[in-house]
This record gives sequence, C-alpha cells and structure tokens, in this order.
Amino acid sequence: MTPTPRHPDHATAIDHAAVAGSPPPTRPKVQEALDARDALAYALSQAGLQLPAMDVRTPWADDREGEVRYALVHLGVCSAPVALMLADVILKGIGA
Repeated sequence: MTPTPRHPDHATAIDHAAVAGSPPPTRPKVQEALDARDALAYALSQAGLQLPAMDVRTPWADDREGEVRYALVHLGVCSAPVALMLADVILKGIGA
C-alpha cells in the first residue's frame, strides 16, 4: 500500500528513538505532549488496553530552530475490538 502523500505543513512525527535515549526535549510543548501520551498509555494499560500507534506530532515544520507552537498526541489507529473496549471503559468511567 502506498503511503498517502502529505502536504509539507502536515503533522510530522517526532523521532521517538532519539527522544527515548536522550534527555527530555527542551521544547515545553513537546514535553507536555510526551507526558500526556505516556499518562494516557499508562491509564489505558491499567484498563487492559493498548493503542499501538500513539505518537506525538507537531502540526507543522517550523523554520525557527527549536520553536514549537504546540504539539499533539496522535492516538493512531486501532482494531474494532479495541475501539469497543475503549468505549466500554469510558462509559464505565462516567458511570453510564
């Protein structure tokens, strides 16, 4: 399957291999998104769920070195059974 072409300003994935073995990024928005991703992954694992394609992305490449306006937690894709389990956990959490 050929990857979908992306506009140059489309979100780009952060290199997690480089991030994992190095000190935390100095960009606060990226660190905030990494922390949020890790907290969500932990909470999901406690509920017996895993979203394998979770990632952190910045919405556009910035020409200015080290400046990131904000970062997004990209949840990726999951199978229908995982989506149903996630919906069930959310509904239980809100007491529905």
